[in-house]
Amino acid sequence: MRQDRTAMLYYGEAAFEHYADCAFAALEDDKVVGRAFAIPFAFGIEDRRTLPDAGWDEVIRWGHEDRILGRPPTTMSALEIALLPKARAPGSSLAMLNALKRCARTKGFGELYAPVRPNQKHLTPQTPMSAYLEQRREDGQLGDSWLRTHLGIGGEIVKLAPCSMTIVGTLAEWSQWTGVPFEQSGEIEIPGALVPVVVSAEHGYAVYVEPNVWIRHRT
Repeated sequence: MRQDRTAMLYYGEAAFEHYADCAFAALEDDKVVGRAFAIPFAFGIEDRRTLPDAGWDEVIRWGHEDRILGRPPTTMSALEIALLPKARAPGSSLAMLNALKRCARTKGFGELYAPVRPNQKHLTPQTPMSAYLEQRREDGQLGDSWLRTHLGIGGEIVKLAPCSMTIVGTLAEWSQWTGVPFEQSGEIEIPGALVPVVVSAEHGYAVYVEPNVWIRHRT
């Protein structure tokens, strides 16, 4: 995630202090074991009538632009909920999600949006996200546990974000980031990635374009 250049508009040292009231930590024995981040942004204005296809990246750019221009936000988007393995007890992620919903409500926003990264999608990187959403359990619920969590507390799937996060780097950078050699053109599957990384050895770069799922929560 941090290799995404857009991330610096939020997580960078010069920017993050402006969003500290939308950041939460989960503690265990006074040690941080989880985190949750969100960003306010203006929605429903000109050129922002629908949620962006470039989900995570674009909502950060929108929030950054709004802050620079002094434009009042009208809603908020979750950006990240992460827990250390030892802290992933049932209900832990839900507690972090609810903290972001309360934050949005406290700020006067009626909705919290989220470009959601499905938990089990990395197990089938060749499956298109649209097909992944069609996978169901025997009881008819979505197959992905994180999507089920969102829908279980009233979240609604709005649309796909087909190019939610884009990470571009040289072949050397990708090898450094992943520990995997990038030497031939084609697709490379990286552990944890939702889709393959596309490599152009001839041009010396590789690109990862991650799809997410836009979900809307009423606060």
